[in-house]
Amino acid sequence: MVFIKHAPAAHPQATMVEAAGLRWLTRAAEAGGAPVVPVLRATPGTGPGAGPGSDAQRGALELEELSSRTPDAEAAQRFGAALARTHVWLASRPGAAGAAGGAGDAGSAGAASGAGDAASAAEPVGFGTLPPEHPVGTPAYFGPAEQPLALGIGVHSSWGAFTAAERLDPVLRALEASITVPDKALLRAARDRIDSGALDDDEPPALIHGDLWAGNVLWTRTEAGAVEAVLIDPAAHAGHRETDIALLHLFGLPELDAVISGYQQEHALREGWRERIPLHQLFCLAVHWLLFGPSYRGATLNAAEAVLRL
Repeated sequence: MVFIKHAPAAHPQATMVEAAGLRWLTRAAEAGGAPVVPVLRATPGTGPGAGPGSDAQRGALELEELSSRTPDAEAAQRFGAALARTHVWLASRPGAAGAAGGAGDAGSAGAASGAGDAASAAEPVGFGTLPPEHPVGTPAYFGPAEQPLALGIGVHSSWGAFTAAERLDPVLRALEASITVPDKALLRAARDRIDSGALDDDEPPALIHGDLWAGNVLWTRTEAGAVEAVLIDPAAHAGHRETDIALLHLFGLPELDAVISGYQQEHALREGWRERIPLHQLFCLAVHWLLFGPSYRGATLNAAEAVLRL
């Protein structure tokens, strides 16, 4: 069976962006990382002028359709260990090195179009490096398929600089017109603390799913009859592995304790990771405030306050 998604008319390359992310994650899966839904076919749309009733013009992403199952602790542990292997895959490739370039390189032609060059070979990658097949000149996307939010494509040597410039800035610019001055000041203060690099560490850029809330982990059954977790709907890029872990905590994942146990046994997180969960949830919460309204205001501001306490 085939599951088909269509690109919004305003974002004709969205199907190709998602396919690129799935294929990059699949390369890690082939090395023991978390399983990924198979991409059967992907086509781009023809542009913003495509008619809303024309699926062919909107572009299509054809995926293998998977049936849903209920997870158990054993399957969750296996997923946690496999996710850890996904996260270390970039750094463990033969010849791989640390982050390349600096914040000054962000937005350059190499950053925008050369993500594939850096990621396809065992060359250094930076925070924000996109999948090898990411369409040239196309933004990164985050959020629901029918309402994706366009993000920056700059590559940085600092996770904090990347998160501030390429993730938080586009969201805050869109959000600030409709929020109070005190709320804006708090969000800006948290953004500036992240940008300062004070919360950076020595973790190398990791291949992450990038939008790993519970709804993007599909529990299914293998041909052998075992339950396994499969990654869907990514916003894949080279980021900080704690971001995926924090998003797993955001809306509640079944058997989460077992997932974390399996992860820790494979590649333990740095001490204090639980206290840093709000740091890595702030961007996603701000997106929800922007797209879905003020019901997410409290959680977003709480995360911002937690960032300032770190």
